[in-house]
Amino acid sequence: MQIQSVGRALPAHYYSQDKLLAALQGAWRPDRRTNGRLARLHDAVRVRGRHLALPLDQYETLSSFSATNDAYIRCATELAEEALWDGLGQARILPEQIDHIFFTSVTGIAVPSIDTALVNRMGLRSDVKRTPMFGLGCVAGAAGVARVGDYLKAFPDQIAVLVAVELCSLTLQRDDHSVANMIASGLFGDGAAAVVMAGAERTGNGARVVASRSVLFPQTESVMGWKVGDEGFRIVLNAGVPNLVREQIRSNVDLFLAEHELELSDIDHFVFHSGGPKVLEAFEDALDLAPDALELTWKSLERHGNLSSVSVLMVLQDTIAQRRPRRGDFGLMLAMGPGFCAEMVLLQW
Repeated sequence: MQIQSVGRALPAHYYSQDKLLAALQGAWRPDRRTNGRLARLHDAVRVRGRHLALPLDQYETLSSFSATNDAYIRCATELAEEALWDGLGQARILPEQIDHIFFTSVTGIAVPSIDTALVNRMGLRSDVKRTPMFGLGCVAGAAGVARVGDYLKAFPDQIAVLVAVELCSLTLQRDDHSVANMIASGLFGDGAAAVVMAGAERTGNGARVVASRSVLFPQTESVMGWKVGDEGFRIVLNAGVPNLVREQIRSNVDLFLAEHELELSDIDHFVFHSGGPKVLEAFEDALDLAPDALELTWKSLERHGNLSSVSVLMVLQDTIAQRRPRRGDFGLMLAMGPGFCAEMVLLQW
């Protein structure tokens, strides 16, 4: 199973962190104490700016979950299509050559799912297989690559794609002054990515998916996720995530690599999800990484914020384009998300 290309799409509406903070302070009208906390939290997440699905002034018109979700369906479809066209163009593959499309998102609801619209808009075959995935959140980029790899083991002559789109800005709760929602208001952004993959019987020069490993940490369902209500998606974000990383991730990574007679020192490229500063620092501490090992992840966080499932795929594309892996190089893709869980993917170029 080989990664042929990674496409991306970002909304045209980009705002600096200062601009977004000012807009939130105007909309929320917090008291002086809350206002100061909001500013400190926005500064702490180390995000310089983010792309938003809509122009900033249009968010005030979204007065209900129904209106917000309609905006999600419209914008998500457009971005998903743009990302997939980008990926197909890089790989020189036509839409009708796709045998299976995996779609993941956790920031809106669509039935039929967004991938159905892509089939109709882009001219995919009517017999294309579709697998929509919901509920994996930030881990879904890595998990999606792993599941596409699993599929292509069974169908080595086929082409499959993963499309991820997240419009986190549309989930923000304007009446929620909790610390979790304040952090989310400064951390999360919008975007889409598409990974084009081919089975072993297809030719190509991309990274091979060697293996993957899923880890679900027991009794951690309340660590991260959504509380869904009349107003839409209200974020659940536990401050204990960095500690969980420090306590659990090293042993699981070592076990995964040992199964393939590898150690951390054998990994040339670290493709990690840009979850936030405290999480990235926990990864660096737990895995004893070199200072520049997660450089591309840190840069992605600064430029775009946390794009949930899309982030790790952005880092994957940046790794391919900027690091230019050599033949034989190993890469470790890693993301964590609701469950609480982790997904690891071993790559080799």
